Amino acid sequence: MKDVVRRNFDASVDAYSTYERRTNRFTALAQLLAAEMRARTDGGFGTVLDAGAGTGVSTRVVAEMATDTIALDISREMMAEIESPTRLQADFDQLPLVDRSVDGVAFTASLFLVPDPEPAVREAARVLRSGGVVGAVAPLGWVRPDGKDVFEGLDRESRSPAGATEVRDALADAFAITTGTWRFSTTAANLRLFHAIPAMAARLYPNLDTEERVAKARELLDSLDGTFEQRWRWIVGVAE
Repeated sequence: MKDVVRRNFDASVDAYSTYERRTNRFTALAQLLAAEMRARTDGGFGTVLDAGAGTGVSTRVVAEMATDTIALDISREMMAEIESPTRLQADFDQLPLVDRSVDGVAFTASLFLVPDPEPAVREAARVLRSGGVVGAVAPLGWVRPDGKDVFEGLDRESRSPAGATEVRDALADAFAITTGTWRFSTTAANLRLFHAIPAMAARLYPNLDTEERVAKARELLDSLDGTFEQRWRWIVGVAE
């Protein structure tokens, strides 16, 4: 499964960057998550692990609140875009870090991309120092102005490998958590752009190859119009 995830993101760099330039969504998520994490520490952060750093959008935000930042991602192509001096190509289910070695772990838009978030959460608990902070976000979906799910009436739903509830529950098993919901206004055009990212088009058509899944996603979403609300669940926990 991790080989599939890596290949999906290796193929997603350009489309991911295009979506971020248009929407600034991943930057906004990282900034909001960083604020929630900072609110739960008195002494600030020494070393913070950006787990699932992607192209480094979240790493730039994390670096503003930490003395040292470690950018970690499973995708070599994504990692090549990151400017952080400390980069690790690795799986966050098996962190190449010693116990109690970091003050924060941020899973900005990454923990929901694996079917089982529990191994990554256990690893976060292992490497966090006492009083360290973990944060994660996971998508709750898109809603029309009338309150209906955008995908209602379509023959597909946009589904993460791990849902927001699974991410929250995994973190709650290991940490004392706080959680909430962020809401963003978005457009049909930006929803299509999100699903033009091969790794995100896999939310709709996980069993198709890269080009076919993106083409099918474009076809599925072509009739959508107007504005929607995109919702994300955030979860922050503190290590004992």
